[in-house]
Amino acid sequence: MARQLEHFPNLVAMFLTRAEDKGEAPFLWAKKDGEWRPTSWNEASRQVAALAKSLRAIGLQQGDRVVLVSENRPEWLIADLAIMAAGCVTVPTYTTNTIRDHAHVLGNSSARAAIVSTQKLARTLVPAVLTSSECHHLIEIDDVRTGQASAEFTAHRWSELIAGEADLSELKASIAGIGRADLACLIYTSGTGGAPRGVMQHHGAILHNCEGATDIISTDLGWGDEVFLSFLPASHAYEHTGGQHFPVALGAQIYYAESLEKLSANIEEVQPTIMVVVPRLFEMLRTRIMKVIEGGGSMSSYLLGRALKIGRDRYDDKVKPWDLPMHGFLSLTLRRKIRQKVGGRVKAWVSGGAPLNPDVGVFFESLGITFLQGYGQTEAAPLISCNRPRDGIRLETVGKPVKNCEVRIAADGEIMVRGENVMHGYWRNPEETERVLQDPGDGTGIWLATGDVGHFDDTGRIVITDRKKDLIVNDKGDNISPQRIEGMLTLQPEIAQAMVFGDGRPHLVALLVPEPEFAQEPDLQQRLQQALDRVNADLSVVEKVRRFILADASFTIENEQLTPSLKIRRHMIVAAYGDQLSALYKR
Repeated sequence: MARQLEHFPNLVAMFLTRAEDKGEAPFLWAKKDGEWRPTSWNEASRQVAALAKSLRAIGLQQGDRVVLVSENRPEWLIADLAIMAAGCVTVPTYTTNTIRDHAHVLGNSSARAAIVSTQKLARTLVPAVLTSSECHHLIEIDDVRTGQASAEFTAHRWSELIAGEADLSELKASIAGIGRADLACLIYTSGTGGAPRGVMQHHGAILHNCEGATDIISTDLGWGDEVFLSFLPASHAYEHTGGQHFPVALGAQIYYAESLEKLSANIEEVQPTIMVVVPRLFEMLRTRIMKVIEGGGSMSSYLLGRALKIGRDRYDDKVKPWDLPMHGFLSLTLRRKIRQKVGGRVKAWVSGGAPLNPDVGVFFESLGITFLQGYGQTEAAPLISCNRPRDGIRLETVGKPVKNCEVRIAADGEIMVRGENVMHGYWRNPEETERVLQDPGDGTGIWLATGDVGHFDDTGRIVITDRKKDLIVNDKGDNISPQRIEGMLTLQPEIAQAMVFGDGRPHLVALLVPEPEFAQEPDLQQRLQQALDRVNADLSVVEKVRRFILADASFTIENEQLTPSLKIRRHMIVAAYGDQLSALYKR
C-alpha cells in the first residue's frame, strides 16, 4: 500500500479500499476464552456489506439516525461503518448513559433504530426506546432477550443480519453518492456544562482529521504496520476518529482492551505502536509506575530520580556533558524495562481530550516514551493541532495546527478554527450553532469559536491558557485558570481528584478527594494540608488555595460528576458541594 492517504469521498470508501489492500490480514482483535482472536479485513468488509443491506431491508432509509450502544469491540466499528454504508447516520452513545440520557438522545435525534450489544446495556436503553415514538427497531448483538411485545418495536438478531448476502460491488455502487459534506454521525457532547448537544460531523470532517494525523505519522514517526489498543469510549469523538477511523486510514490492526483494570496487562500482550489516551489515565499510569519502581528498592529509586532529572534537563536544553554516560546507561536499563512494560514497540502516546500537566509528559519522555499532546474538540471532529517531534516537543503547548486546518486568535484571546474538520452545526439547535459558528465579516468565512483562550508561541505552536467558561474571576477581577491548579493538586501523591472554587470570591478554596491509601489515615487532614502547601509554593498569590474540604465520595461517571471522558462536571459538583464550599469563606 502506498504510504499516502488518498482523497476519499466518504469513510466507507476509505474502509473498502483498505480492505481490498489488506485482504485476509488480521484487522480487529477481541479476547475470547482467554485468547486474542482476529477478524480479517475481508471478513469485516463482508459483514459491513451484509449489515448495510439488512438495514435497508428492514426499512431504514437515507439519512435515518441509528443509535449505537456498545462497549468497544469489533462489532462497534462494523456497525458504525454499516450504518453509514446504508446511507444512514450513526448516533454513538455512552455505555454509562442513564435511561434519561438515552431518552434525550433518542428523542433529540429522532432515531429510527438502535443497536445494543449486551443485556446489561439493554436495561437502560430499552425503557428509553419504549418511550420513543420513532425508534421501531432494536438490533441485539448478543442475546439480549428483551422480552418486549412486537407492537413496541421489532427486535433483530445481529447474527442474522450479518449472515445475509454481501455484494461488495453493489455496496460500492450504493455509496458512490455519499460525499464528504454528507452527515456521517451525530456525536453528543458529554455535557460538562449542561444537556448534551448533537454535533453534526460530516464524512469530510473525520477524513480531514485522518489526513492530518497521517501526515504526522508519515513524516515524524514513520508509517509502518501499526497496532492500536482501543479502550477510550468509542462513542467519544477522540476515540471515534483517533482510535477507530484513523487506524482504518493507516491499514492498522485494532485490539479492543478487555477493561480498564486489565489495561496494563493488555498493553504488554498487544504491544501497541500508537496509543491515544486522556490525561487522567496518564496520571494514573504515572502514579502506578512510580510506586512499582520505588518499591524495587533504593537503587531503582535512585535510577528513577536520575532519569527524571536528566529528562527535565534535556527538555529544558540544559543537558550537562557529564550526565551523558548516565543517560546512555538509563536507556539500557530503566528505560528499556519501562518500554517492555508498555509493549516494547511504542512509537508514541498521544494525549488529548483535556489539558495535560506538562510534568506528566516530561515524566514519560524521561523514561524514553515519545509523548505528543494534541488539541481538539468534538465540534472539530476533533483534531485541531498536535505536537510534532520534528518541531521539537513542548508539552506546555498543543503544537501547531494540523494540515489544512487554520487557527487564529480573536481579540479577546479566543481560539478560532476554520477548515473542513469544523462541524456543520448542532443538530436541531440553530441558536447554539449560530453562537459558535461565527462570521467575523472580514471575508474569511465561517470560523468555529472554540471557547478556549490561548495564544501562539514564537514558533507558531498553540498555547492554551483556559476555557472561557471555566475561568475563575475573583472579586478583584483577576482571571485564574482552575484546570492548571487542579492538575498540580492531583499530581500530589495524597490527592486523587480536585476541584477549585472561587468565582467572585476573595480567594480560592478546593474540594479534594484523597488517594484511597491515605483516606483512612488519622492524620489525613494534615497530610492534605502539606500537599496543598507544596502546590501553593509554586503558585502566585491570587492562585493560592487557602482552604479545602473533603468530598463525600470520588467523582465518578455514575454520580454524574465525571464525563465519560473523565473530565470533571463542575456544575454537578458545585450543585452537590456549593453550600459547603461557600461556607469556607465564613470561617
